[in-house]
Amino acid sequence: MKHLIIYAHPIDGSLNNHFQQIVKDTLLRNGQEVIVRDLYQLNFNPVLSRDDINGQRGGIIDQDVKREQDYIIWADAITFIYPIWWTGMPAIMKGYIDRVFSYGFAYRYDAGVQKGLLTGKSAYIINSHGKSTMEYQKTGMDKALQLTSDNGIYSYCGLEIKRHFFFDQADRADSHTVESWGSQLRQVYLENELTV
Repeated sequence: MKHLIIYAHPIDGSLNNHFQQIVKDTLLRNGQEVIVRDLYQLNFNPVLSRDDINGQRGGIIDQDVKREQDYIIWADAITFIYPIWWTGMPAIMKGYIDRVFSYGFAYRYDAGVQKGLLTGKSAYIINSHGKSTMEYQKTGMDKALQLTSDNGIYSYCGLEIKRHFFFDQADRADSHTVESWGSQLRQVYLENELTV
């Protein structure tokens, strides 16, 4: 299996980086191919420009976008790892989606009917956030996050979502909690991706 990890957090020692290492190590230890695209390390340009939009319409794509699209084509499974900031993904991840998941590559319309073009690929989403799960449920934010990312982006483009993790109160998690989250990640990848 070929696994692409799309990762967005600016701090090397972050909890999200820890998650990225766990996923990568679990897959590599079990003989899987893994490529990590660290958007901050790549200094990925997240700004969808007028040239990008005009280029998409004419089938002309910037080289940095084409490179990322080639990685997505290569992958059987894609893991997105990023924190929830201001009830959404970091700007660099949103910009990556804006530019890379473009019309004609990730989705299109056939006779007015939307069609996802990334079918046959599985997706995992790993998010950390500061509020508690209970607070998110109380306000409906848990459903809003799943609707906007899972339905509005990933499923929309044809990806089969295997699991979406929300690790709550991440800014004050103790080592036991972090260890438990790591065990959950290992177990899900071992059960879903390494037995195929």
